[in-house]
Amino acid sequence: MNLNIFYHFGRFLLLVKQSLTRPENFRMYWNETMRQMNDIGIGSLVIVGLISLFIGAVTAVQFSYQLGDSFVPMYYIGYIVRDSTIIELAPTITCLVLAGKVGSNMAAEIGGMRQKEHIDAMEIMGVNTASYLFLPRLIAALFTIPLLVSLAAFIGVGGGYLASVPTGILSDADFVLGVRSFFEPYNVFIMYVKAFVFAFLLTSVSCYQGYFVKGGSIELGQASTNAVVFSDILILFFDFLIALLLT
Repeated sequence: MNLNIFYHFGRFLLLVKQSLTRPENFRMYWNETMRQMNDIGIGSLVIVGLISLFIGAVTAVQFSYQLGDSFVPMYYIGYIVRDSTIIELAPTITCLVLAGKVGSNMAAEIGGMRQKEHIDAMEIMGVNTASYLFLPRLIAALFTIPLLVSLAAFIGVGGGYLASVPTGILSDADFVLGVRSFFEPYNVFIMYVKAFVFAFLLTSVSCYQGYFVKGGSIELGQASTNAVVFSDILILFFDFLIALLLT
């Protein structure tokens, strides 16, 4: 089992090294990067927005319940929703969702090309398939996923507002006071560190699973599942490491 882990880790590093080379055709890479940005960014707006809205709303309601019988001022709800959304909920939950949506799609797309021998055909034509299939997806993810995380943070705070102010849990002035209180810009830095690290993890793991898939449709389904499972595990593990190192 341990040797198998080292084997996959070594092959993963070789794939990354092979992919980080100078593109043979910048126009081809540019078009593929733009397509991936559209698929990852625009294609994920609805699901990211909905999840962030309800997570922010649930966070506000739950903390209002916890603070109901305490002496802590109620405006702390806005402060808690803001910081929990920025530090943890927006980057982590968003990337866990994207690992399931975007990661499985990448693994299935590249795995299907491997099974249909499209990758072999491109290699015969002299194309660096590791670079062409991995690099545009990585660049697109590193650019669009932090933007999605930023959007998720704003929508999450808005969800907390909609769940607390119109329902009468606290007033508009109190919620705004909480959101503006005790703000630490360093928390935004932590959010973007997580966003970039998680974007790299879910993209690279998914491409690796698809690139080396073997067999038929059953193996392709297993590769897509492994891409999601391994990406989620690594995201949670590195979430802990980043929290340990930066806080």
